[in-house]
Amino acid sequence: MDLEFVFTDFPIFETERFILRKAVENDCHDIFELYSDERVVKYMPFIPFTSIEDAVNELNWYDKIFKEQTGLRWVIEEVESNKVIGTCGFLNYERAHNRIEIGYDLNPNSWGKGVMKEALGCIMHFAFMTMNINKIEAKVEPANHSSIRLLEKLNFYKEGVLRQHEFENGKYVDLAIFSQLKSEYK
Repeated sequence: MDLEFVFTDFPIFETERFILRKAVENDCHDIFELYSDERVVKYMPFIPFTSIEDAVNELNWYDKIFKEQTGLRWVIEEVESNKVIGTCGFLNYERAHNRIEIGYDLNPNSWGKGVMKEALGCIMHFAFMTMNINKIEAKVEPANHSSIRLLEKLNFYKEGVLRQHEFENGKYVDLAIFSQLKSEYK
């Protein structure tokens, strides 16, 4: 019998180069550095952070979605430097449909180094094998070519485009929707 994941203890994972763990208050400076960079938030529904308080609010949101059992957000900490260089995780968990949405972001100093492929591979395995998720979805602005390339490398399938799906930063934006099914997971 499969044991169902319960939202009690936050899961921690180690890959070859990273520790994926729950965010703690000491991470707020690295989170501020991450989200105050315009390149990082270019395709996100908020403006760059302007204060440490913004970072603290972000960490509080991570706690909130875990407590509500609607998502999990890991910080990606480099083993070598103990620096948080990004985050990844799930939101919009729909338990009745075994469906969840994946999200991720990374400090530009770490772009192009395979960080997200390594980190997302780990949490996708967790979602499919431990949470018993049937479908992982990703919503990406069509102009975010780097994110789309990553999803393609991870064998996500493009389902289509949700036209003017969200109102962000004063304008409507399209979102391309990608997915991977448990039956397609390798």
